[in-house]
This record gives sequence, structure tokens and C-alpha cells, in this order.
Amino acid sequence: MDAVLEAHDIIKDYAEGKATSRILHGVSLAVAPGEVVALEGPSGSGKTTLLQILGCILSPTEGRVRVAGESADLADPAQLADLRKRHIGFVFQQYNLFPALTARENVAYALQVKGHRGPVLGEESRRWIEAVDLGDRADYLPRDLSGGQKQRVAIARAMAGSPAALLADEPTANLDSQVGAQVLQLFRSLATDHGRGVLIVTHDPKVRDIADRVLRIRDGL
Repeated sequence: MDAVLEAHDIIKDYAEGKATSRILHGVSLAVAPGEVVALEGPSGSGKTTLLQILGCILSPTEGRVRVAGESADLADPAQLADLRKRHIGFVFQQYNLFPALTARENVAYALQVKGHRGPVLGEESRRWIEAVDLGDRADYLPRDLSGGQKQRVAIARAMAGSPAALLADEPTANLDSQVGAQVLQLFRSLATDHGRGVLIVTHDPKVRDIADRVLRIRDGL
């Protein structure tokens, strides 16, 4: 089965004045549909940089990236944005919900950004809110939701438009252990039941319980 995310020999350099710092030293990985992969590593190891390259936020200095079978090599910012919009959903540690929009409206806005219009906005946003068991909270503002509920809205928003891959950066960091475990089971079901490839950058050892594979990165390797 073709991978939804592929990275081959990724090198990433950053200029620091007249010097150059190498963050990634030739990293390769792949994530298949229906697979949950945990990416562990200490601060400064390069895991967030790698996540941003796989998510078409950054371009590598060298190496090849493919997303849902499409090449991201040599893509300009507009082309990278298009790949993100069509194929990738993001879940962040801080939720990043719009405070003036309800749970359902936060999901609908993501659909609008992806080009959806008309009745599908209401139907799809409601479908994904219900998929994360928040149907009774669809019209609540973020301020009226718990941390776990906010993260569920963020996951529903990431899944809106049915992207091939879901990338999560420390998604349980702000949650207690019980709620964090529930959120992780939701990631597992999204992979198993909906065929999404899921990559979770984490320090949380509980992610291992729902992951098919655990990858470790240190010093950009």
C-alpha cells in the first residue's frame, strides 16, 4: 500500500549569521494509510522541523518529500500551501481554535479554506463534530469547553475535508492522563476506521500504546 507521507534523505540547514546549522542529517521515513506512528525525541532533536517538512510548511535543504503520492520537491510556497490544504490535517498542543466561533463553526471554517461551499459546510462540519463525540457541544464556544473537548474539536477540524494524513504535535501535553488517553484512542480509531495516516510527535509514553511503530530521533538522525 502506498505511503501517505514519505521522506527520503531529508537534510535541513538553517543560516545563523555567517554560519550554517544542520538540523536534520538525512532522515527517511514513511507513514502508511491506517497507520499510527509515534515520533519521539528530546528537545532540539529535529522532530518538529521534520513534522513541518512533512506537513509542507517548510522545504528541505536536500531530499525528497511526497504527500499522498504527490511530490513536494522544489514546490514554491503557493504549491506547498495547496498540498497542505488538500492532503494534511494538523493538530496542535494549544488547540488554536477561533474563540468567537462555535465548535461546529471552527470545523466549517476549515472546510471553507479547503474550498467547500453551500450545504456541505453544515453537513460535513456536523458529521466530524459527531465523529469526535461532541454532537451535544456543537454550538458551544471554545471558552465553554474543557481542554479535552477543545482538542476533540481540533481533531474534527483537522479531519474536515478528509485529508490523507493527520500530523499532531504534542496533542496530549495539556491534558490530564485520563482525557489524554481518550484523545489517543480517537487518533487510533481515525487511523483504523477512516484509513488516515497519523504521525504524532510526542513526549507522552502513552502514545506507544496506540502506535503501530515508534520512531526515535536524536541530533537530527
